[in-house]
Formats: sequence, C-alpha cells, structure tokens
Amino acid sequence: MNFSRIFVMASNVFQEVIRDRVLYIIGFYTLILAAAIRLLPEVAANSEGKIFLDFGIVLMSVIALIVAIFVGTGLVNKEIEKRTVLVLIAKPISRSEFIAGKYLGLSAVLAVLIAMMTVIYLGFLQIGHIPYAITSILIAVVFLFLQISLITAAAIGFGSFTSSLLAVILTFAVYLMGNISQDLLKFGRLSRNPSIEHLTQALYLILPDLSRLDLKNHAVYGLQALPGPTALIANAGYGLLYSSMLLAIAILIFSRREF
Repeated sequence: MNFSRIFVMASNVFQEVIRDRVLYIIGFYTLILAAAIRLLPEVAANSEGKIFLDFGIVLMSVIALIVAIFVGTGLVNKEIEKRTVLVLIAKPISRSEFIAGKYLGLSAVLAVLIAMMTVIYLGFLQIGHIPYAITSILIAVVFLFLQISLITAAAIGFGSFTSSLLAVILTFAVYLMGNISQDLLKFGRLSRNPSIEHLTQALYLILPDLSRLDLKNHAVYGLQALPGPTALIANAGYGLLYSSMLLAIAILIFSRREF
C-alpha cells in the first residue's frame, strides 16, 4: 500500500462528508442536551446527576452510530452505483488503498464529531453543576470511538457488495447482536443443550463482543467502576484487531468484485 495515496483518499472523504453537513448534527446534539437540562431541572440539581450523565453519553453514542452506519454503508456503494468507482480504480490507486482511504476518512470525521460532542457534553455538566469524573468519561469516549470504528469497518464492508438498504440492515444487526453476544454465550451454557451451546459459542466467536468496548455505565460511576488497566488495554486491542479484520475482509471482497 502507498500511504500517501491512502492519505489523499482519506482527505477527500473527510472533506466530502463534512460538506454533506454532517457537523450540523453537533448543533442537534447541543439542542437536545439544552432541552434535557432545561426541561429536567431536578436532574441538573440532583447531587449526583447520574441521569443526565448517562443521557449525554448515550445520545453521543446513538448519533455517532447513525453517522457511521448511514454514511459508511454509502461510501463505497455510492461510488459503485454512480460508476465513479471505475474512474477511481483506473487511476494509480489499488482497491485496498481505496477501501482503507474511505475507512480512515470516515473515522476521522467520527473522531471530530465525538470530540466536539464530548466538549459540549462536559460544558453542560459544568453549567448544570453536575459532578463528574473527567478521566472515566474520557476513557469511555475513547472506547466509544473504538466501538464506532469497528461498526464503520462493518458498514464499509457490507456496502462494498450489497445495496445500501441491505448494508444498513446488516450493520445494525451486527451492532445489536454484538451487544448481546455475551448474553447469548450465557444463555447457551444455561440451556445445558449441547447443540444450542455450540451454536451460541460459534456466534460469540464470529460476532464482535461490543460490550467490551462499552464503558458508558462505567463513566457515570467514576474510576472505581472501570476495569483495570490490563483489561482496558486488552479490550482496546480487541477492538483494534477486530476492526482490522473486518477491514481486511472488506478489502478482500472489494478486490474480487468485477465492474
């Protein structure tokens, strides 16, 4: 791979997505938080403020997820439908560089979105005089980005060989199943049925375990609720490795497509 060409592709994607007014979503996030802190004064006045703490980071997660899925599934599919992909791959850029550039460009947009929403979120916590643990919130936000990056890789992968609608449905399914994969594994063990247990174990191995990257509840209760440093590093490594695997699969599929 040529990293300079990947960087150019990523920069183009970043500018394209920004031009599509995705950052206006930040204004929407601000309005929702303002309404929440205004309409629920008892939450802001509460000595703990845990409801608002949880609401702000959950809303951030939902918005980032929607952008990752709907933009990610269309990044490659849109180029295929418009036939502009023929022009792009005819240039001195490989298909792997094309997919990697799309992924990194959208990931950069999501990083900007999440960073700006975090600043706004912390600002509202200050305005509402709601006590919070800054370190635990920042760690939760970093892991939120890792989770959304994984979903972005899945979205681009599905978008590289299916229609936009089907890609959206499949990516949502991966997200939902990934959040309950540990529960599926527990259900298989409790069933005491070898067939069900083997099935749930297979699903757990195939599906991403997104609960390992979900620290929203931990952020509400501070550092004492977070996993230890070793577990955090292992979970972050898991997220990066799984995202890389999904991206590699997307590159493999796209490389074998004929246009």
